Amino acid sequence: MTQPAQQQQVPGAQSEMSPVPDCGEQSYRGSGRLTGKTAVITGGDSGIGRAVAIAFAREGADVVISYLGEAGEEADAHDTAALVEQAGRRAILVAGDLAEPGHCREVIGRAVSEFGQIDVLVSNAAFQMNHPTLEEISDEEWQHTWDVNVSAMFHLVKAALPHMPKGSSIIGSSSVNSDSPSPTLAPYAATKAAIANLCASLAQLLGPRGIRVNSVAPGPIWTPLIPSTMPPEKVESFGRDTPLGRAGQPAELAPVYVLLASDDGSYISGARVAVTGGRPVL
Repeated sequence: MTQPAQQQQVPGAQSEMSPVPDCGEQSYRGSGRLTGKTAVITGGDSGIGRAVAIAFAREGADVVISYLGEAGEEADAHDTAALVEQAGRRAILVAGDLAEPGHCREVIGRAVSEFGQIDVLVSNAAFQMNHPTLEEISDEEWQHTWDVNVSAMFHLVKAALPHMPKGSSIIGSSSVNSDSPSPTLAPYAATKAAIANLCASLAQLLGPRGIRVNSVAPGPIWTPLIPSTMPPEKVESFGRDTPLGRAGQPAELAPVYVLLASDDGSYISGARVAVTGGRPVL
């Protein structure tokens, strides 16, 4: 699948992309690996987060879907919730800005009030912008990127821990940029390295509590971040420089998140799992 040149306003809407990303709506088949579990997924309205929400629900989990709530995202979020409910599971939508620590605590509080505990926390929401020069990156954008991508994970994990029983799982969305940074995505790439590092630290801190922590490092994946933050010519060629010669689809990430969330991954902790179309993460 290839994509034509296109552009959207930040943060972008999945429903307006061409082609629309494949999040497993028609293809993912569950086998009960998350039956009885409750998951919080940030950025769960579209892209990777949507694919994870669909997969988790079809594996038996109820989900809290955190999303920003800007124009275009509401429709995506409600579509995702409908897919979760079609799988027979509950979907709780929580809109707001994760750059605010108070909202991170609100997301966790809502999950606990609805479900009593949190078995899986997926910190997936992210912000990026493409800049060919360092001078174009404002102080405000630098700070916002760190607030959304890294600080939010810290605040979410800290708030969730008292409500996560032994056997729970925390998953951070890192990136191939954590290992091989794109110069035009410098703030984003730095945050993704920080997420991988934070997950490695948390795995050691929380292992004695029976909580596993891992990160997933996607390569070029076709999500709303791409047409909303990259120039059209880069969108058109996005992913073609991978060994597999194409961008990945969100549905191709979901099975990895399911593995890390489920008891099948009971001895996987402190890992960074690469899903990159052949780009090495060493």
